[in-house]
Amino acid sequence: MEPPKGRGKLAQRDARFAWFMLLPTVIIVSLVVILPLFAIVWISVKPIDLGDLRPTTLVIRENVRTGGEVYEVEYRVRNSSQEAPIADAGFTDIIPSEIELLELPENCSLSQGSNLDCDFGNIEGGFRERFRIPATITGSPDVAEDLAEESQPRARGDADSVLTNTEFTFDNFRKLFDQKEFFTVLWTTLFYTFFGTVGALVFGLFAALLLNTSFRGQGILRGFFLFPYVAPVIAVAFTWINLLDPFSGSINTLIVQMGLTEEAINFFGQRPLALIMVTLFEVWRYFPLSFLFILARMQAIDFDMYEAADMDGASPFQKFWYLSIPQLLGILSILFLLRFIWTFNKFDDIFLLTGGNAGTRTLTVNVYEQAFGISNIGAGAAVAVIIMLFLLLFSLFFFRFISQEEGL
Repeated sequence: MEPPKGRGKLAQRDARFAWFMLLPTVIIVSLVVILPLFAIVWISVKPIDLGDLRPTTLVIRENVRTGGEVYEVEYRVRNSSQEAPIADAGFTDIIPSEIELLELPENCSLSQGSNLDCDFGNIEGGFRERFRIPATITGSPDVAEDLAEESQPRARGDADSVLTNTEFTFDNFRKLFDQKEFFTVLWTTLFYTFFGTVGALVFGLFAALLLNTSFRGQGILRGFFLFPYVAPVIAVAFTWINLLDPFSGSINTLIVQMGLTEEAINFFGQRPLALIMVTLFEVWRYFPLSFLFILARMQAIDFDMYEAADMDGASPFQKFWYLSIPQLLGILSILFLLRFIWTFNKFDDIFLLTGGNAGTRTLTVNVYEQAFGISNIGAGAAVAVIIMLFLLLFSLFFFRFISQEEGL
């Protein structure tokens, strides 16, 4: 039976009104998500360094030099860029009435008795010039200096910005893929991400199985299990560094005294042990998140299935494998997706523990080193784009195959 026409029109009007009310939120969320991504992609195809983020301008410094009866108004002019030219460069300045300019340079003129205008034409990158204009001062020189400082020169000129022009290049990506080190960094990232994610899930599952039964002190033990996740990362990272320090670390002292090794081990300073240690730190720090979600899902499973399995003589392993695991596959899949993305983007843990040295340099650390270590913003943005594309492909693969198999 079709709904009345009036009711259908009313429903359509309500739907349009709902979208109209949601439109500001949709626009704001879209801008928050899309604009940063667009900016990263834009910068990745630009030959831009850290210094290019500051626009090219004409910098003027004014100073009144006193001494004797004749004074000098000094102007220091320079191009803020060493490479980019400035067209129609110049400046204007208002000269206080207490200061009278005597001899003007050829490129400067004075109008209305107080408006100084200097024209430099087209100047190249790295342009610098200093000139002094003789002047007389009536009244106190200190007052004249203060008045001169209050009227700051106004620069003018047109400069092309590499950040906003239409010059594009793929040299940033070409240089990255030409480096043999890039594929080493990619392999390190995949190793750290995969084993860090799987390890966090496995330990989280084990902890959830351990605390899924009622016993005295259960709540306190759950609180202790959450400590690695809620503790400040800088505190726990430096605790690990101090404990495992090859010179003064207590763990190294203990294993040497026990005779397990003849000399101290540099856990965070040698390959491939450093990569293994930062991966273990990732597992230790983030397994509580998996533990919370898995435990919550376990407590929602119908207990009648386990009672029926006990009556049929099923072993604990059989109950876990054939009853618990199928019920947990959904939450495990979601946790794997989230932890994989978060671990792939992880920067602070590795940077605090090793600084990306000893074979622990991941793609996110590479972004920092390219953008701020060698001031190549374009190369850093190119690595960020690669990270974004890789995670996008991984997410599409996950939702196309894995999520369908798990019924998500």
